[in-house]
Amino acid sequence: MTRATTVRAVLAAAVLLVSVFITLTMSPRLGLDLQGGTRMVLQAEDSATVEANRETTDRTLEVLRQRIDSLGVAEPVLTRSGEDRIIVELPDVQDPRQAAAVIGRTAQLSFHAVQGATPPGTEPESEPGSGRLTLPDEQGTQLDLGPARLSGAGVKDATASFEAQQAAGWTVKLDFHKDAGKDWTRLTGEAACHPAGDERRRVAIVLDEKVISSPQVDPSVGCQAGLPSGGTQITGSFSAKEARDLALLIKGGALPVPVEIVEQRTVGPTLGAAAIDASAQAALIGAAATALFITFVYRLFGALAAVALAAYGVISYAALVGLGVTLTLPGLAGFVLAIGMAVDANVLVFERAREECQDRPTRSLRSALTTGFQKAFSAVADSNITTLLAAGLLFFLGSGPVKGFGVTLAIGVVASMFSALVIARALTEIAAGSRFVSDYRGVNGIARPGSVRTWLTRKDPQLFRKPVRWLVVSTALVAVAVAGIVVRGIDLGVEFTGGRLVEYSTSRPVDVETARSTLADAGFGDAEVTTAGDGDISVRTGKLDNDGEHALREALATEGGETTKVRDELIGPSLGDELRRNALIALGVAVFVQLAYLAMRFRWTFAVASVVGMVHDVVIVVGAFAWLGRPVDGIFLAALLTVIGYSVNDSVVVFDRVRELWAGNRKTPLATIARRAVLQTVPRTVNTGMGALFILVALAVLGGDSLADFALALLIGIVVGTWSSVFTAVPGALVLERRTGAPPPVPGKASRRARAPRRDPLDNGARV
Repeated sequence: MTRATTVRAVLAAAVLLVSVFITLTMSPRLGLDLQGGTRMVLQAEDSATVEANRETTDRTLEVLRQRIDSLGVAEPVLTRSGEDRIIVELPDVQDPRQAAAVIGRTAQLSFHAVQGATPPGTEPESEPGSGRLTLPDEQGTQLDLGPARLSGAGVKDATASFEAQQAAGWTVKLDFHKDAGKDWTRLTGEAACHPAGDERRRVAIVLDEKVISSPQVDPSVGCQAGLPSGGTQITGSFSAKEARDLALLIKGGALPVPVEIVEQRTVGPTLGAAAIDASAQAALIGAAATALFITFVYRLFGALAAVALAAYGVISYAALVGLGVTLTLPGLAGFVLAIGMAVDANVLVFERAREECQDRPTRSLRSALTTGFQKAFSAVADSNITTLLAAGLLFFLGSGPVKGFGVTLAIGVVASMFSALVIARALTEIAAGSRFVSDYRGVNGIARPGSVRTWLTRKDPQLFRKPVRWLVVSTALVAVAVAGIVVRGIDLGVEFTGGRLVEYSTSRPVDVETARSTLADAGFGDAEVTTAGDGDISVRTGKLDNDGEHALREALATEGGETTKVRDELIGPSLGDELRRNALIALGVAVFVQLAYLAMRFRWTFAVASVVGMVHDVVIVVGAFAWLGRPVDGIFLAALLTVIGYSVNDSVVVFDRVRELWAGNRKTPLATIARRAVLQTVPRTVNTGMGALFILVALAVLGGDSLADFALALLIGIVVGTWSSVFTAVPGALVLERRTGAPPPVPGKASRRARAPRRDPLDNGARV
């Protein structure tokens, strides 16, 4: 072994050992869509300035953390998002009504002196601008209250207790801070100056502009003496739950501003477990099929690439766990998908090595392999950078679980580069040093041309004599897609329109018509009822709060028996508008960023043609979903941005070869160069596409409803992207070059290597 090979082998072994250690000793951090629970996004009321808004949100976050800690939820997660939003994740909480009632209340507690009272049914009188508040007490008497004398900030502790001896039932005991205790003594002392039975001898305790208790000061308390400053208790015929919730609100403190629930997602634990099992099965079956395929195509070197693929799986999983990345359902799908895409770099290298073996049959296998790695590096780097750009857009412009997909995809890209350029290279270089492997060409897998390359060499199709014809076909496909968007429309999911989508599992089968009729009778006539996976019922409505959802579930239970909520998504209309706007921004930014990168790396004509092909793919995928009536949501956006990365990836590989061949053959017509480049890269395109298709088919079949649309969008995108990279981007570049008449590229280092005479197997013996 050479020194470089030894270094790669040692580095690969070290990274694998660390990865195995992390895998065996650490557990993944699962998102709520995999472990079950409730996720809420709360939006605080706007403040005067951005700085004040940020400070208010931070204070709100701390108050919410105290409240949720008191709820006893295991490992809750609270984070600030932007300037005025707070994300609350509550594992294992399946009924969000109690949590929403507690964490969403402002809980402004205040203590007031009573100035007077008006009997129930009588219009109260109050002086405008007096600072007084008129509120009904527990019996409906309208109390005329003075300005607040003491706030909830003065309360040191609040506990719920049952007072059996005094027949008071459940009460809430309050302990005051020192200064607040003096204010309490002063307030009760002033009230004690009024005769017993006088309404003005009462002290009103107000929570969120509601009088929860207004006790009379005991007759034994003298005027100006007041009650002891240590504390007091609130009575009011509370139940045990009401007393505990009230104590929790007071102890947690008041929210600085009201908060609104703009997003709420609840996933049952069974759905999360099923998604994990389905994704694991898809990963195993898809990875096994991919490994068998590349072993069949590349023999021993393919088997070694499969070993590197397994190592990639361990490394990327360990990176996810070690970095503490929250693994969501889309992220899990991204992890599975990246397995299929990880083989791309190996395929690029092996195909270049095959070309070297064909051009110079007498050269050593190791030399051909080394040259293959060198010549493939540019295409590998460019194609992976374009995928990283798509992953970055998913993270910065996506929301919720889609961010997790972007992180997982990015980690997968980096891990796949290490797998191909370090692990696979070390294994194949060690194998290439063996005389047995080198001498027996049928064993190593790259010393003989593959079946696709042999067929293309024999047929030598003249692809681009009239490139406009291919553009006409692509235009026709786009026209069909646009017709679907216009005629059928795009079914935007709840995430983009706002509303609520709830999925239920019933103990007795319920057909859609029966469920629709039952819900209409219960007052939910505008609900859209459809079937989901395994006979579940999916209900989509407009604005529906948690109490309304509870009533809807009870109505459905009259026909379906025991009804369990499997999935629940609530998106506020303002957030839906924002997510829809961000989705369009993400697509626009994706086009611009990819265009800028390609223009920097290639000729502007190649960049524009690649972007045209990318837009062609996006329109066709959206149009296909419109014709099929499938929903377009955040998961679809993740698939669409992935399609953009894959489409540009394919175009980069083709144009990288065009650039190399054209720089070394400046007098050869570009159409001839493009034909050679396409025919030389077709084996890579086919073999890489097959690896991804195995994974996606497994996801589509085994992934259930949650991942079926994701896999379907990617399946359509990969097929269309393969077409567009050859029959849209390349003809488009030829047309642009013909009209601009730009000179061919100036040879650089890569082109000087390309000028070395070698036989082009795809040009019937011509030398390039």
